[in-house]
Amino acid sequence: MPQVHLDEETFERLDALRVDDEEHDEIVSELIGIYEAEELTLFRSGDME
Repeated sequence: MPQVHLDEETFERLDALRVDDEEHDEIVSELIGIYEAEELTLFRSGDME
């Protein structure tokens, strides 16, 4: 995973999302997966019109 620099507010928001001492990179990967799944769903639903 590439190295990313976060500001303090973003870091605090990631901390609020942590479950069972999850690592920040796990949270970011999960968020990216959710984003990609939503993007794919929107793309495919647009094809059906």
